[in-house]
Amino acid sequence: MKYSSQAVAKPYFIAAIGLFIGQILFGVILGLQYVIGDFLFPEIPFNVARMVHTNLLIVWLLFGFMGAAYYLVPEEAERELHSPVLARALFWIFLLAGALTILGYLLVPYARLADMTLNDLLPTMGREFLEQPTITKVGIVVVALGFLYNVGMTVLAGRKTVVNIVLLTGLVGLAVLFLFAFYVPDNLVLDKFYWWWVVHLWVEGVWELILGSILAFVLIKVTGVDREVIEKWLYVIIAMALITGIVGTGHHYYWIGTPEYWQWWGSVFSAMEPIPFLMMAVFAFNMINRRRRDHPNRAALLWAQGTAVMAFLGAGVWGFLHTLAPVNYYTHGTQITAAHGHMAFYGAYVMIVLTVISYAMPILRGQQAADPRAQVVEMWAFWLMTVSMVFITLFLTGAGVLQVWMQRYTENPLPFMVVQEKVAIFYWLRELAGLVFLIGLATYVASFFVKGGERAMGSDIAVDTA
Repeated sequence: MKYSSQAVAKPYFIAAIGLFIGQILFGVILGLQYVIGDFLFPEIPFNVARMVHTNLLIVWLLFGFMGAAYYLVPEEAERELHSPVLARALFWIFLLAGALTILGYLLVPYARLADMTLNDLLPTMGREFLEQPTITKVGIVVVALGFLYNVGMTVLAGRKTVVNIVLLTGLVGLAVLFLFAFYVPDNLVLDKFYWWWVVHLWVEGVWELILGSILAFVLIKVTGVDREVIEKWLYVIIAMALITGIVGTGHHYYWIGTPEYWQWWGSVFSAMEPIPFLMMAVFAFNMINRRRRDHPNRAALLWAQGTAVMAFLGAGVWGFLHTLAPVNYYTHGTQITAAHGHMAFYGAYVMIVLTVISYAMPILRGQQAADPRAQVVEMWAFWLMTVSMVFITLFLTGAGVLQVWMQRYTENPLPFMVVQEKVAIFYWLRELAGLVFLIGLATYVASFFVKGGERAMGSDIAVDTA
């Protein structure tokens, strides 16, 4: 660790993993509720379990992004973090707000929660992924402003690198676009139009800048390839990501009452969205093949490679499968959408957070890399989670294809619940794969507790300073 203030990243990483475990546990509960409808009812209804599952995903990824920024920004800027005290205070504020919100979902009926949190003064609740009470949203804005101030002042006072600038741009975009969560027009078409400005422009816009900058940082560290080469790739990738992602928002506008031209704009530009992800995969493997050092952290290198491949498959290939308007007419809102969402989130964002944790946590614990035995356990976790996510995606795709055929494409469509019964085998298989994923996550957590033995590296080890 080059700068003592980088240590503030550690609690963010730990909280991220803890919330990740909660997210997957609720995912397993949801999977069972698909096939056993009254499982844990009325204690945890399906809508509550889904709300907790998706909200935990968003919150733990934000913890991961913030931890990554607190770790890499000082190192890139070549100076200490502007205010470690502020970073620690914001951590506890964000964690407490997130925990209270999740408890509110679980313990209080949603309508009553809205009354308790004064939602009537500024109504923002009730929209998918943005179910947080208004006071929680205000808290998120406060945390985001404090975080951006802290990181921004560090960058302004230190060395300006492409990695830092791209990361800061993505983080600012994340905060600005979240403000649309407070805009809830009465017109349903307008509501959905601007709702996508948060949901889509986060995950297919500014989050891709965060992904690219973190991946570039890790590759600089573990490959030793010249920074200038990696930075040129990063510029091209983020340019393509923004061009295709921003206009590609139109693929959500096909059937909500917007003008017909969105079917063309959405189809053409979203069909190009796999390009930056393909470029990212080529970039990662090209840099690894050109590496000038054999870094001891093989697990971090594996996560970096996996991120590039799985992001291309999940966000690129599975996104393209149903992004053209004539196809989306039949597929939107089916299990094909769920298949794309699961692999895209895992490949692009879950894996990049695990990549930076894999690289940074050993250094934060006084090592250059985890002990080889710990890395073997971690790589087992990588394969268990990644392979099981591939099968989750395939099973959901199978369910989605049959759903489209029996419910939408045929001349005599079957009722929704009849179709759900017919595709139940895919839900059972998805649940089995989800349990394997949970085992993989438990294995990943266990890797942090594997004893270092003779190869444990203390603080006297010269950490890579490239």
